[in-house]
Amino acid sequence: MSASGGTRAIIAAFLANLGIAITKFVAFFFSGSSSMLAEGVHSIADSGNQLLLLLGGRRSRRKADAEHPFGYGRERFVYAFVVAIILFSVGGVFSIYEGVEKLTHPHPLEVPWLPILVLVIAIGLESFSLRTAVKESNHTRGAQNWIQFVRHAKQPELPVVLLEDVAALTGLVFALAGVGLTIITGDNVWDGVGTIAIGVLLVLVAVILGVETKSLLVGEGASAADAAKILAAFNGHPQVEAVIHMKTLYLGPDELLVAAKIAVPKTTKAAELAAAIDAIEADVRAAVPIARSIYLEPDIYVPRDENPSTDAIVIKSAD
Repeated sequence: MSASGGTRAIIAAFLANLGIAITKFVAFFFSGSSSMLAEGVHSIADSGNQLLLLLGGRRSRRKADAEHPFGYGRERFVYAFVVAIILFSVGGVFSIYEGVEKLTHPHPLEVPWLPILVLVIAIGLESFSLRTAVKESNHTRGAQNWIQFVRHAKQPELPVVLLEDVAALTGLVFALAGVGLTIITGDNVWDGVGTIAIGVLLVLVAVILGVETKSLLVGEGASAADAAKILAAFNGHPQVEAVIHMKTLYLGPDELLVAAKIAVPKTTKAAELAAAIDAIEADVRAAVPIARSIYLEPDIYVPRDENPSTDAIVIKSAD
C-alpha cells in the first residue's frame, strides 16, 4: 500500500463520515429515532478513528533515535488498535445501550420520512467511501481474497477502513430496516431492535480489528513468500554454504528486520567475508525491498551428526 493511497482512502472515509454524522444527528433531532442517534454516534466515532489513523501514519514517520533505535513504524499498529477500542466502546456499547433504552422506554417517531431520506443519502456516501477503499486495496491485495487481505495485511489502515465501511453500510441497512418496520407496523420496538443490531455489529467488527492488530503489535514475521525470497537470496551467494537459522520481524508496515546465522567456508578471509556480507544484504534488499534492517552472523557449519544442536534451514549441495 502506498502512503498516498492509504491516505486517500482515510480522507475519503473521514469526509463521508463527517457529513453523514451531521445529517444523522439532524434526523435524530427532528424524528427522535434511536437508530439515527446510534448511527450518528457511530459516524462520529468513525470520523475520530480516521483522524487517529492519519495521526498514527504521521507519527510513524519520525526518525529513529536513541530511545527507539528501530524507529516508530509500529505506531501505526498502536493507533489501529486504539481505533478498535474506540469502535467497541463508543460505537458498539453506546448503540446497544441506546437500543435497550428504546425497548424499555419506547416513544413514537416524529417526521418519519426524514430518517429514511437521511439513511438513503448516507448509504450513497458510505458506498463512495467503500469504493475508494476497495480501489486502493486492489493495488496491493494481489491474489489474496478479501478475508486473507484483512487477516494478513501488514499495513493496518486499509483493512481498518474497509471493515469500518462495511460495518457502516450494514449498520445503515439495519437502521433502515428498523425505521421502516417501525413506520409500517407502528411498533416502536423495531427502532430499538435495529439500534441493538447496529451495536452488536460494531462490537463484532471491533473484536476482529482488535485481534488482527494485536498480532501485529506482538510481532509478526515475514510472509512465507518473502521468507522464501530471502532464503533464495542467501543461498544464491557463492560464499554461503548454509543458512543455519533465520528470524524476521516487522518493525513497521514498511520495514522488515532480518537476522540470520549463515555458514561460510572455513578459509574465508575477513576482507572477503565483509564484502560477501555487503553483497548478500544487497541481494536480500533487491528481493524484498522492505528488508531494511539486516543482521548477519557468519559461522562454520557443523553437520548434525557432529553437532546435534545445529539445524540448518538449507544445505547447499557441494559442487
